[in-house]
Amino acid sequence: MVEWLAHPQASFYLVLVPAVLLLGLGVMMVLSASSVYAFVRYDDAYYFVKRQALFLVLGGGFAFVLARRSPKQLKIFGWILVVTSLLLQVATFTPLGYSNNGNTNWIRFGSWFGIQPSELAKLAIVMWSADLFARKHKRLSDPRHLLIPFLPVSLILIGLVVLQSDLGTGMIMGAIVLAALWYVGASWKVIGSLLAAVALGVGVLVVTTPYRMSRILGFFNQDLDPLGVNHQPIKAIFALASGGWWGLGLGASRQKWGGLVESHTDYMLAVIGEELGLVGTLLVLSLFLVLGYAGFRIAMRSDIRFCRYTAAGITSWFMIQALVNIAVVLRMMPVLGVPLPLLSYGGSALMANLMALGVLLACARQEPEARAFARRRARAHQQALVTTAQGRG
Repeated sequence: MVEWLAHPQASFYLVLVPAVLLLGLGVMMVLSASSVYAFVRYDDAYYFVKRQALFLVLGGGFAFVLARRSPKQLKIFGWILVVTSLLLQVATFTPLGYSNNGNTNWIRFGSWFGIQPSELAKLAIVMWSADLFARKHKRLSDPRHLLIPFLPVSLILIGLVVLQSDLGTGMIMGAIVLAALWYVGASWKVIGSLLAAVALGVGVLVVTTPYRMSRILGFFNQDLDPLGVNHQPIKAIFALASGGWWGLGLGASRQKWGGLVESHTDYMLAVIGEELGLVGTLLVLSLFLVLGYAGFRIAMRSDIRFCRYTAAGITSWFMIQALVNIAVVLRMMPVLGVPLPLLSYGGSALMANLMALGVLLACARQEPEARAFARRRARAHQQALVTTAQGRG
C-alpha cells in the first residue's frame, strides 16, 4: 500500500476512482430515490435520472478537457469563470430568472434547460482567488493586498446569492472564502474578524426572516410542526433508522413514497441509508474521506502555488458541503438546503462538481513526480517510435 501511494500518479487515481464510484452510485440512487416522484409529477419514472445522466455526460466532457489543461490555461479559465458567474448571477434578477423552492437563483433558457449560477460561482471563487493569491504571494502579509480585490469580489458574488434567498449556498461560499484566506496564511485576527461579521450577518438574516427562524426553532424542538418545518428532518431519521446494517435493498425505500419529497436532492443520504444500510452509508463517507485525502495531498505536494491553492480550495468546498449536508440529514444542523456533492440530483451542481474534479485532476498531473513521470513516458514513447521507424527502414 505504501509503495502504491509513492507512485507518481497515485494522487491522480486517488481522486479519479472515488469520484467515479460516487458519481456512479449517485446516478443509481437518483433513479431509485426519484422514480416515484417523477412518475407522479411527470408521468415518467426516469425523468430525473435521464437529466442527471445527460449532465453527467456533459460535465464529464468538461472535466476531461480541464484535466488536460496547463496551469496557465486554468488561470485564464478562472478569470473567465468569475466574470461569467457574476454576469449570470445578475441575470437571475432579470426576466430570465425564476424561482424554485422559494429561491430565485435560477436562469431559464427555454422550457427544459436551466442553470444555477451560484454553483459556478463556488468554483470561480476558488480558481480566481488561487491565481490572485499566487501572483501576490510576497505581499499577502499586508492586509490590503490580502483582502483587496479578493474580498469585495467574493462578497458581491455571495451577496447576490443571499439576495436570491439562498442563504445555505451563501454560507458554503463564505466558508470557501475563509478557507482560501486560511490557506494563504491570513492571521487569526483577520479570519476571526470576518467570521464574527459573517455570524452577525447570518444571525440578522435568520431573525428577520420567518421561515428561516422556523427552521431554527424546529431544529431545537422536534415536536414543533411535524407536518411542516420538521417533516423532512423527521422522515430522514426514519429512513436512516429503518435501514439497519444492510438496508432494505436497492429500490426498496419507503420514505420516497411521499415522505421525503427532497429524497433525490438534499436528502439523498437518507435514502442511501434506508436502502443500503449503515454499511452503504459508511462506504459513501469513506469515499469522501479518500477524495478529501487526495485533494489535500495534491495541495501539499504541489510546487506550483496556483495548483496548491486551487486543490486546497476545491477539496475544502467538497468536504465542507458534504459535511453540512450529512449534518442536516443526521439532524445535527438546521435545514440549509445544500445538496450532497457528486451524489444529489441537480444539473448545475453536478456540472460544477465535475468541472472542479477536472481541475483537481489537472493539478494532480502537475505534481513534481507526476511531471517527471510524464516526461519519462513521453521520451520512452518517442524512442519506441524512432526504433520502429528505423526497423521498417
